[in-house]
Amino acid sequence: MAVTLLVALIALALISAGSGQLHVPPLEVFGSIMHRLGLDIGPMPSHANGESALWNIRFPRVAMALVIGAALAAAGLLMQAIFGNPLAEPGVVGVSGGAALGASATIVFGWAFLGEWTVAVTAFVGGLAATLIVYAMSRANGRTEVITLVLTGIAVNAVTGAGLAFLTFLGDTAAREQIVFWQLGSLNGSRWQQFGIVLPLVLVGLVVAFVVAKQLDLLSLGEKSARHLGVNVEGLRILVILVVALLVGASVAFAGIIAFVGLVIPHLMRMIIGPAHLPLLVVSTLGGAVLLLGADLVARTAVPLADLPIGMLTSLVGGPFFFWLLRRTRRSSGGWG
Repeated sequence: MAVTLLVALIALALISAGSGQLHVPPLEVFGSIMHRLGLDIGPMPSHANGESALWNIRFPRVAMALVIGAALAAAGLLMQAIFGNPLAEPGVVGVSGGAALGASATIVFGWAFLGEWTVAVTAFVGGLAATLIVYAMSRANGRTEVITLVLTGIAVNAVTGAGLAFLTFLGDTAAREQIVFWQLGSLNGSRWQQFGIVLPLVLVGLVVAFVVAKQLDLLSLGEKSARHLGVNVEGLRILVILVVALLVGASVAFAGIIAFVGLVIPHLMRMIIGPAHLPLLVVSTLGGAVLLLGADLVARTAVPLADLPIGMLTSLVGGPFFFWLLRRTRRSSGGWG
């Protein structure tokens, strides 16, 4: 499964990089990459502006789609693991909204205390605060209640939505346009400098996720069983919450709110390969990258001379999937009562 996803990812990346108003065939995209690596393999772009378009516009966007898709899918998988709940997802429970609120506050108030890292850090803090609220509110008697999780997500999204509306009211025209960007989600205007900020944050989060994957398997057996097997359950949950906030904060900081990637992909992968978290994390990160790269390709090419919000496209897919999952969970548990 991982090999299939990797092949699909490479093929989709070559197609996506060459698609747009200035078309570059996939073989020429491949040739451009090989020549940059010092290998005389494949043809160079035949269009006079092809090379510049690829490396200054297309490749940064493709790279951001790959990294952010992987980060959101991994964050969704981690949330489902620590909450023990298939409905947990950064966008559904308000974590993405909290991160967007932090980033938007930075824009409106002009904070720059950490230079280029300021937006990413404030997005991380906002996402962390939302995650901690969800964690505290949805726990009861040692377990996470489905209905409380969903209602907490609705409340957090309502509060962050109100905060974004207030910041929109306070901001000038440029700030308002950027806040609307956060709410819709888009990879338009991605640059290598942004990728250089997002990549190390996501890599740190993914490395920690892979390290704790075996402990998440033990946690899925139940808290008591996990404790008997030597797992520090609360310590593990706090660590994973920090990782989720890091992954979501880094993603939202430069792409805005992109919902449901962390809900759809882990579920599909779990249905295909089973519940073991280590292989599930591998295929989920690859699947998230494929999904977001495909969604971005549709966003750029579906309407001529227009760039659709990518968050809208993922919500069109994820919304019905969430509804189906909600009904399925309710049936399997015999109702919420």
